[in-house]
Amino acid sequence: MASPIADLTYRNYDGPLEPPLYRWWAIAKASMQLSLKKKGLWWLAAGGAFWYLFMLAMLYVMDMLSQNVPLGQKNPFLQQIIWKDQFLNAFSVAQLSLFIIALLIGVGAIANDNRANALLVYLSKPVSRLDYLIGKWLGIFIPITVIVAVPTFVFFAYCAMSYRDYGFLTEDPRLPFKLLLMVLVPGVFHASVSLGISALFNQGRLAGATYAGLYFMTLFFTKAMQVVHWASSEDGGKAPAIVKTLFYCSIDGIQIALAKIILGTDGTALFPQAGGSRGGPPIPSIPAPSPTLFFGIFFGICFLSLLIAWTRIRAVEVIG
Repeated sequence: MASPIADLTYRNYDGPLEPPLYRWWAIAKASMQLSLKKKGLWWLAAGGAFWYLFMLAMLYVMDMLSQNVPLGQKNPFLQQIIWKDQFLNAFSVAQLSLFIIALLIGVGAIANDNRANALLVYLSKPVSRLDYLIGKWLGIFIPITVIVAVPTFVFFAYCAMSYRDYGFLTEDPRLPFKLLLMVLVPGVFHASVSLGISALFNQGRLAGATYAGLYFMTLFFTKAMQVVHWASSEDGGKAPAIVKTLFYCSIDGIQIALAKIILGTDGTALFPQAGGSRGGPPIPSIPAPSPTLFFGIFFGICFLSLLIAWTRIRAVEVIG
């Protein structure tokens, strides 16, 4: 009886072969797959959409009230809405959730690889340092950007279909393009800074504690500047220009400053008709800062963070 010479259960791989150009994508995809398994990620994503959910509830109530409006007249509540400011409010409210997401999926990206000596494997040929850095950066940038973009454009589409008569589309015809730029800001910033801090440590927890410390220290400083601004406004005076600039000198503030610059608005208070504590006129919002200064700060921090990560990515065994 004749027996086969070769093992007939073996089959050569005949699937698609990607060119070496996409080596970084394998790293990015693996990072995103790990991110999707993180506990609490979806709850944090829902928390980032809180303001949009709140606005949908408010719009529903306003629509109910419009049933009592005489025929041919418009709902006075809806006429007072500044639509692009609602996107700014949603962006501002989401900052804490986005920061926690960055802690969850970002700050351990390189630190944990350092701890496991994984760079010895990653940086073996044909993967280069650039492939590794781009893959890790995209593995943080893409999830954060998607989490910001989905509720933003869902809310935009809903309002575009429902509130055209209240100037939603005519208030700022370029709003969709501005929103497209705005939703990129958190992903670019957190991906860059997270990698820069992560590359300095051999443990993700230490990197996370460092980023959290920077976040809350700068946040408390900018809140102090906000109190100074409020106190000056209530006394009928005018806060110094430096106070208005320093208000944006935090991890949140830099991103909110860019959102204001991109949208072309200073924003409005959450309750714009509410006066000061002494019954005075409404406290004005802090105006958008200098575009040149804060675009420079934003890209400067991102570039410096990536430069730190680049110089720290080495295929050297970590001892200790």
